[in-house]
Amino acid sequence: MTSSPNGTMRAIRLHSPGGPEALRSDRLDVPRPAAGEALVRVHAAAITRDELEWPVDRLPAIPSYELSGVTADGEEVYALTSFDRDGVAAEYAVVDSALLVPKPRSLGHAESAALPLAGLTAWQGLFDHGRLAEGERVLVHGAAGGVGHLAVQLARERGAHVIATSSTASVEHVKALGAHEVIDHERARFEDAGEVDLVFDTAGGDRLARSAAVLRPGGRLVTVAHESPGADYFIVEPNRDQLAELARLADEGAVRPLIDEVFPLDEARRAFERSLGREGRGKVVLTP
Repeated sequence: MTSSPNGTMRAIRLHSPGGPEALRSDRLDVPRPAAGEALVRVHAAAITRDELEWPVDRLPAIPSYELSGVTADGEEVYALTSFDRDGVAAEYAVVDSALLVPKPRSLGHAESAALPLAGLTAWQGLFDHGRLAEGERVLVHGAAGGVGHLAVQLARERGAHVIATSSTASVEHVKALGAHEVIDHERARFEDAGEVDLVFDTAGGDRLARSAAVLRPGGRLVTVAHESPGADYFIVEPNRDQLAELARLADEGAVRPLIDEVFPLDEARRAFERSLGREGRGKVVLTP
């Protein structure tokens, strides 16, 4: 067994409400795990586009809630951590042991860190809230995005007929993910693809507002973008069993997370600026 480290570590913290300009690289004591917790040496931490808006009631706060790393006893793990405590953009992080799952064997740490939040969001949207079954027709809005590209892969793996909307620039990319039909929403109407059993929306806006019209009787409309009349809006929750299933599917080659760019920890401001841009595709990841 490897002994727990003593001394200090580098950590990124948000010091005031705002954007990436409010982030600082701080030197902090290495945290000590309590009962039911584990100390993880962070090898990669993924970030989410709007997450600097989340912890403004408990500043200064460490961002990033997805990690891949190694525990004190040498186990390679990954997790979506709790949103009500400090994140994992640091050299070490204390994590609830119940949330840790062996990381996918076939993925490196950066790819593993890119999977938990987006993968669980896709899983819960399609299967928990959307009740997607084999043979059903599903329409995925924003199919090239962080959640959408995994939703396409998971729906295809479940045996659904996958219709996807994307921008002109991403049509071929979404086809390569396995969508049966890809609609360029800048040039065509998704309504022309016919009725579906489930709409899973990650884009919001006009596409979400128009989606109820394409549902079959008994069809479901699920969104992670924002609350909307007639839609089931939800926020992802950590789930160990589902994360273990995502790791299995990754190792079988059924799903693969996409990384946009990897930054060293000390370039966290640049990383968050990148995540806020529109030109990226996939997750932005920090590596301590």
